[in-house]
Amino acid sequence: MAEAPRRAPLVVGIVGAESTGKTALARALADHLAQTTGLAAAWVPEYLRGWCEAEGRTPRRDEQRAIARRQTALIEAAAPGHDVVVCDTTALMTAVYSHTVFGDDSLDAEALALHARGCGLTLVTALDLPWIADGFVRSGPHVREPVDDRLRLLLAQGGIAYSVVHGQGPARLQAALGVLRPRLPAAVS
Repeated sequence: MAEAPRRAPLVVGIVGAESTGKTALARALADHLAQTTGLAAAWVPEYLRGWCEAEGRTPRRDEQRAIARRQTALIEAAAPGHDVVVCDTTALMTAVYSHTVFGDDSLDAEALALHARGCGLTLVTALDLPWIADGFVRSGPHVREPVDDRLRLLLAQGGIAYSVVHGQGPARLQAALGVLRPRLPAAVS
Protein backbone atom coordinates (compact mmCIF):
# COMPACT_ATOMS: atom_id res chain seq x y z
CA MET A 1 0.00 0.00 0.00
CA ALA A 2 1.41 3.39 -1.01
CA GLU A 3 1.94 6.04 1.63
CA ALA A 4 -0.27 9.11 1.45
CA PRO A 5 1.64 12.16 0.26
CA ARG A 6 2.90 14.32 3.11
CA ARG A 7 1.05 17.60 3.48
CA ALA A 8 2.88 20.90 3.32
CA PRO A 9 4.20 21.93 6.72
CA LEU A 10 2.97 24.83 8.77
CA VAL A 11 5.75 27.41 8.47
CA VAL A 12 5.95 29.77 11.44
CA GLY A 13 7.86 32.98 10.73
CA ILE A 14 9.18 34.64 13.88
CA VAL A 15 10.09 38.25 13.15
CA GLY A 16 10.89 41.27 15.29
CA ALA A 17 13.49 43.85 16.19
CA GLU A 18 16.92 42.89 17.44
CA SER A 19 17.28 41.48 20.93
CA THR A 20 13.61 40.58 21.25
CA GLY A 21 14.12 36.86 21.72
CA LYS A 22 13.48 35.52 18.21
CA THR A 23 16.23 32.90 18.37
CA ALA A 24 15.37 31.66 21.85
CA LEU A 25 11.67 31.50 21.00
CA ALA A 26 12.21 29.70 17.69
CA ARG A 27 14.41 27.06 19.31
CA ALA A 28 12.06 26.62 22.25
CA LEU A 29 9.00 26.29 20.00
CA ALA A 30 10.62 23.72 17.71
CA ASP A 31 11.95 21.72 20.69
CA HIS A 32 8.61 21.84 22.51
CA LEU A 33 6.64 20.75 19.45
CA ALA A 34 9.05 17.90 18.68
CA GLN A 35 8.97 16.65 22.27
CA THR A 36 5.27 16.98 23.06
CA THR A 37 3.11 16.76 19.93
CA GLY A 38 4.34 13.84 17.83
CA LEU A 39 4.87 16.29 14.99
CA ALA A 40 8.14 16.51 13.07
CA ALA A 41 9.34 20.03 13.86
CA ALA A 42 12.34 21.84 12.40
CA TRP A 43 14.10 25.02 13.49
CA VAL A 44 15.62 27.24 10.80
CA PRO A 45 18.27 29.55 12.24
CA GLU A 46 18.89 33.12 11.16
CA TYR A 47 21.25 33.03 8.17
CA LEU A 48 22.45 36.62 8.71
CA ARG A 49 23.99 35.83 12.11
CA GLY A 50 26.20 33.09 10.66
CA TRP A 51 27.03 35.26 7.67
CA CYS A 52 28.22 38.12 9.91
CA GLU A 53 30.30 35.75 12.03
CA ALA A 54 31.91 34.19 8.94
CA GLU A 55 32.59 37.56 7.27
CA GLY A 56 33.55 39.39 10.46
CA ARG A 57 31.29 42.32 9.58
CA THR A 58 27.75 43.37 8.82
CA PRO A 59 26.60 43.23 5.20
CA ARG A 60 26.72 46.03 2.68
CA ARG A 61 23.65 47.25 0.84
CA ASP A 62 24.52 45.24 -2.28
CA GLU A 63 24.63 42.01 -0.22
CA GLN A 64 21.15 42.31 1.29
CA ARG A 65 19.14 40.64 -1.51
CA ALA A 66 21.33 37.52 -1.54
CA ILE A 67 21.05 37.24 2.25
CA ALA A 68 17.25 37.53 2.11
CA ARG A 69 17.05 34.90 -0.62
CA ARG A 70 19.36 32.54 1.26
CA GLN A 71 17.15 32.79 4.37
CA THR A 72 14.16 31.84 2.21
CA ALA A 73 16.08 28.95 0.62
CA LEU A 74 16.93 27.58 4.08
CA ILE A 75 13.27 27.71 5.07
CA GLU A 76 12.22 25.95 1.88
CA ALA A 77 14.90 23.29 2.34
CA ALA A 78 13.62 22.51 5.84
CA ALA A 79 10.04 21.87 4.68
CA PRO A 80 10.32 18.32 3.29
CA GLY A 81 9.79 15.73 5.99
CA HIS A 82 8.48 18.16 8.60
CA ASP A 83 5.02 19.01 9.87
CA VAL A 84 6.06 22.36 11.35
CA VAL A 85 8.98 24.60 10.41
CA VAL A 86 9.84 27.33 12.92
CA CYS A 87 11.89 30.13 11.39
CA ASP A 88 14.19 32.41 13.35
CA THR A 89 13.38 35.29 11.00
CA THR A 90 12.49 35.55 7.31
CA ALA A 91 13.55 37.64 4.33
CA LEU A 92 11.17 40.29 5.62
CA MET A 93 13.59 41.26 8.39
CA THR A 94 16.40 41.70 5.87
CA ALA A 95 14.16 44.11 3.98
CA VAL A 96 13.32 45.99 7.17
CA TYR A 97 16.98 46.38 8.09
CA SER A 98 17.94 47.32 4.54
CA HIS A 99 15.47 50.19 4.81
CA THR A 100 16.56 51.12 8.35
CA VAL A 101 20.31 51.03 7.71
CA PHE A 102 20.56 52.03 4.03
CA GLY A 103 17.27 53.81 3.30
CA ASP A 104 16.68 51.08 0.71
CA ASP A 105 13.17 49.77 0.20
CA SER A 106 13.96 47.81 -2.99
CA LEU A 107 13.66 44.49 -1.14
CA ASP A 108 10.22 45.17 0.33
CA ALA A 109 7.97 43.76 -2.41
CA GLU A 110 9.96 40.55 -2.89
CA ALA A 111 10.37 39.98 0.86
CA LEU A 112 6.65 40.51 1.47
CA ALA A 113 5.74 38.10 -1.32
CA LEU A 114 8.18 35.46 -0.04
CA HIS A 115 6.90 35.84 3.51
CA ALA A 116 3.23 35.73 2.50
CA ARG A 117 3.75 32.72 0.25
CA GLY A 118 5.99 30.82 2.65
CA CYS A 119 4.65 31.49 6.15
CA GLY A 120 1.34 30.16 7.38
CA LEU A 121 1.70 31.94 10.70
CA THR A 122 3.61 35.09 11.64
CA LEU A 123 4.69 35.86 15.19
CA VAL A 124 6.15 39.28 16.01
CA THR A 125 8.29 39.43 19.13
CA ALA A 126 7.36 42.31 21.43
CA LEU A 127 9.83 44.91 22.67
CA ASP A 128 9.40 43.80 26.29
CA LEU A 129 12.80 42.11 26.72
CA PRO A 130 15.90 44.06 27.74
CA TRP A 131 18.32 44.84 24.92
CA ILE A 132 21.53 42.80 25.13
CA ALA A 133 24.70 43.54 23.17
CA ASP A 134 25.67 40.81 20.72
CA GLY A 135 29.02 41.78 19.26
CA PHE A 136 28.88 43.80 16.06
CA VAL A 137 25.63 42.23 14.79
CA ARG A 138 23.30 44.42 16.86
CA SER A 139 22.99 48.18 16.44
CA GLY A 140 21.63 49.21 19.83
CA PRO A 141 18.39 49.68 21.73
CA HIS A 142 17.64 52.91 19.84
CA VAL A 143 16.79 50.98 16.64
CA ARG A 144 14.24 48.62 18.14
CA GLU A 145 11.19 50.90 17.95
CA PRO A 146 11.88 52.12 14.39
CA VAL A 147 12.47 48.53 13.27
CA ASP A 148 9.29 47.34 14.99
CA ASP A 149 7.33 50.21 13.40
CA ARG A 150 8.71 49.44 9.93
CA LEU A 151 8.01 45.72 10.31
CA ARG A 152 4.40 46.28 11.34
CA LEU A 153 3.93 48.78 8.51
CA LEU A 154 5.18 46.26 5.93
CA LEU A 155 3.05 43.47 7.38
CA ALA A 156 0.01 45.74 7.15
CA GLN A 157 0.88 46.80 3.60
CA GLY A 158 1.23 43.15 2.62
CA GLY A 159 -2.05 42.19 4.28
CA ILE A 160 -0.17 39.69 6.44
CA ALA A 161 -1.90 38.85 9.71
CA TYR A 162 0.35 38.49 12.73
CA SER A 163 0.26 37.96 16.46
CA VAL A 164 2.53 39.78 18.90
CA VAL A 165 4.21 37.54 21.46
CA HIS A 166 4.90 39.03 24.90
CA GLY A 167 6.46 37.68 28.08
CA GLN A 168 9.78 36.45 29.35
CA GLY A 169 11.13 32.91 29.36
CA PRO A 170 8.45 30.24 29.73
CA ALA A 171 5.68 32.87 29.59
CA ARG A 172 6.83 33.94 26.10
CA LEU A 173 6.85 30.32 24.94
CA GLN A 174 3.36 29.76 26.35
CA ALA A 175 2.09 32.91 24.64
CA ALA A 176 3.45 31.68 21.31
CA LEU A 177 1.99 28.22 21.87
CA GLY A 178 -1.39 29.78 22.61
CA VAL A 179 -1.39 31.32 19.14
CA LEU A 180 0.15 28.28 17.45
CA ARG A 181 -1.87 25.37 18.92
CA PRO A 182 -5.09 26.01 16.97
CA ARG A 183 -3.07 26.06 13.73
CA LEU A 184 -1.11 22.85 14.30
CA PRO A 185 -1.71 19.93 11.95
CA ALA A 186 -2.93 16.70 13.49
CA ALA A 187 -0.13 14.46 14.69
CA VAL A 188 0.86 11.71 12.30
CA SER A 189 0.30 8.19 13.68
